[in-house]
Amino acid sequence: MTMQTNRHSPETSSGRGTRPRRSGWHVLMRCLAVVMLVVLGGFVWFLTLLRSDEQKPPRNADGIVVLTGGSSRVSDALELLSVGYGKRLLISGVHRANGFNDIGRSLPDTQKLLACCVDLDRSAVNTRSNATETRRWATERGFKSLIVVTSNYHVPRAAVELTHAMPDIDLIWYPVIGEKWRDEPWWSSGAALRLLLSEYVKYVVAEVRVRLEDRGLELIPDIEDQPVASEMVRKPAKVSTN
Repeated sequence: MTMQTNRHSPETSSGRGTRPRRSGWHVLMRCLAVVMLVVLGGFVWFLTLLRSDEQKPPRNADGIVVLTGGSSRVSDALELLSVGYGKRLLISGVHRANGFNDIGRSLPDTQKLLACCVDLDRSAVNTRSNATETRRWATERGFKSLIVVTSNYHVPRAAVELTHAMPDIDLIWYPVIGEKWRDEPWWSSGAALRLLLSEYVKYVVAEVRVRLEDRGLELIPDIEDQPVASEMVRKPAKVSTN
C-alpha cells in the first residue's frame, strides 16, 4: 500500500513559513540600500557646493562679517577690510573672555583697524545665532550688503541660516580655504572626512528646520556648533570657535 504524502509535512510548512520572512528581509535591505544611496548622493552634492580656491569678492559691500571658527577667517576678513571691501567689520562669535587686545596680539598689524572699524559680537554661540546677531548689527548700521567670511565647508550651512535671517540683505560669500585643504585631498584624511560628514549633517538639519519654520513649524532643535580640533587651520587667530 502506497503512503500518501502529507500536505502539511514539516518541510512544506517550514518552506511556506520562511517565504514571508525572507521577503520582508529583502524589502528591508532594499529600503536601507535606497536610504544609503540617497545619503551618499546628498553628500556628493554637498561636496560640489564647496569652493576649492580662494578668490576676492566680485564687488564691495557696506559691511563685512566673519564667523569665527578656524581656517584664518579673522585674518582674511581684516585683510578685506584693510583694502576697502567694506566700511566696517563684525567679528561674530568671539569668546566672552577675549577682546581687541587678544586679537591684536594674534594679528599685530591690525591694531589701527581694530580701533576704528571693527565690532565684536560675543553673544553668538553657533551659526544660527551668528545669523541673528549679524542681522541686528546690519540693521543698526543700515547696511544693505555684506561680505560673509567663513570656511569653505561652512558656507552652505551659513548661507541657509543667514539668508533665512536676512532675506533683504545682499550676501556676498568669501570662502576661506585652509592649507590642508589645498595640500591634500580631503578623502586622504580621516579628520577632514569626519569634519565634512559632520558639517553635512548639520547642513541637512538646518535646511529642514528652516523649511519647517517657513511653514510655521518648529520641530527640530538647533544643533550647537562645537569646536572641532581637526579643522583645517591655516593661520591661528585666537578667537573662540562657534
